[in-house]
Amino acid sequence: MPRGAESVLEVLAAHGVEVVFGLPGVHNLAIWEALRKHPGIRMIGVRHEQTAVYAADGYARATGKLGVAVVTTGPGAANTLGATGEAWASGSPVLVIATDIPSTLRQPGVYRGVLHETRDQKAMFGPVTKAAFDVPSAQELGAYTDKAVQQAVQSPHGPVYLGVPTDFLSAEVPRHTSSKIEEAHVVPDLAEAEELIAQASRPLIWAGGGAARSGAGAAVGALAAKLQAPIVTTYGARGLTDSPLVVRGPVHAPPVGKLWDDADLVIAIGTDFDGMMTQNWLQPKPRSLVAINIDKAEANKNYPADVTIEGDAATVTAALATKVSEKEAVVDVDAVNAEVRALAEADSPEAVKLLKALEGSDATIVADMCIPGYWIGGFHHVTKERGLAYPVGWGTLGFGFPAAIGAAVEHRTIAVVGDGGFLFACGDLATLRQEGLPLTIVLVDDGGYGMLRYDQQVANHTISGVDLTRPDFAKLAESFGIPAVTLEGFDGLKDALAGAVGPTMIVVNASLKPPINTSPRWYRKNAT
Repeated sequence: MPRGAESVLEVLAAHGVEVVFGLPGVHNLAIWEALRKHPGIRMIGVRHEQTAVYAADGYARATGKLGVAVVTTGPGAANTLGATGEAWASGSPVLVIATDIPSTLRQPGVYRGVLHETRDQKAMFGPVTKAAFDVPSAQELGAYTDKAVQQAVQSPHGPVYLGVPTDFLSAEVPRHTSSKIEEAHVVPDLAEAEELIAQASRPLIWAGGGAARSGAGAAVGALAAKLQAPIVTTYGARGLTDSPLVVRGPVHAPPVGKLWDDADLVIAIGTDFDGMMTQNWLQPKPRSLVAINIDKAEANKNYPADVTIEGDAATVTAALATKVSEKEAVVDVDAVNAEVRALAEADSPEAVKLLKALEGSDATIVADMCIPGYWIGGFHHVTKERGLAYPVGWGTLGFGFPAAIGAAVEHRTIAVVGDGGFLFACGDLATLRQEGLPLTIVLVDDGGYGMLRYDQQVANHTISGVDLTRPDFAKLAESFGIPAVTLEGFDGLKDALAGAVGPTMIVVNASLKPPINTSPRWYRKNAT
């Protein structure tokens, strides 16, 4: 019979898991020993538990696979909560496996003072997970691991917590046969949606993160081609399709917002119309709305739909594309895109230099919550599916670098970060060096929290708390054995990126104006 730690890994491997991110602790060492012997799962050891979950999230976003983080008890588990919340708000399939104190030392309802003990570790994860489980016995460890994996990867995706008392990992347990994950995607009746589409003369497609997670890019492109409908993508759906009908700018840009205002029908695919994309719902309700979503409640919570089609975004959209009749184009998407780019160039020539430096790259881009990241999230033309990871689910500063570690496991990756957010996880430069990942860090140093500085200026506050003492970032990277270069402005960035091989840091000393997709600059009035 296998030991508990071996059983956990057997279940993960049966579900195709090939990499796990984690940090060793006294209560989870049995998993590390089992991983040392396991032939098919790579353990990437990080320097902070939050990095473990951010990396698992970045891996999931870049690959579409389950991201797994293994951490220890109490404070180790608690350290993951910010990153787990980002995965939850962004719908990322992530499994957080955290050990707990030995079951033999636990007294229900009593805090005894055992090392790393909490009164209810699972309860910490309730608000930021799709599901949370405590394994009740060693004999059920394999079954609960299987159940947790299935919860994370079945639609709608989301993070799942699995709490394992440490003594279960060394106990002999029965071998578990993992269940095969099968989702039957049924096409519901489309007649009402077909009728609304037939009546529309200016349809608009709005595709969100759910469309990206379901792999709906080809279907969205096919539907748009039939209807000659512009495609507005949310931050979570950038790169969804290479259709020429994709709008290359955020809906916060007036030329794009006008497409929404003028549309007589919006077809919403895999989106919940969150506040970040709708300027806190100051976009008017569409004249007519068809919503395609795996979750009917999510589809209707912000803009009630005239017709809701509950089902997998890729399956339903593909079926709908075969049913609708062709329409004539009434919107020149190329002209809209040109207008958006001209607006960006007039607003911030320096930011456009950043965007141009990234054009043509086949790297996955992971952007932090920083001014350069806002420009990329809004205006960078992403040319491949899952080509951009951006933490707008929860808006977690410090996401960019550690999430990029996960993305870089399978893809060349560029992390675009600010000086403030990078310092949240700078210790994981050691992880980057140790693993030799193909990750280039573009660190834009504007002397502190540039967005918050701008917010204070707009509010006519005294500038405080946002100007930071920083290290020499290039020397910091080099001290970890990572080559680094420093640029004054973005003029040399494209060449520096072209020459980057393996772990690299490019420090850019520059200050950018926040773009119009940041809330202080939203053009719809009375936004807060």
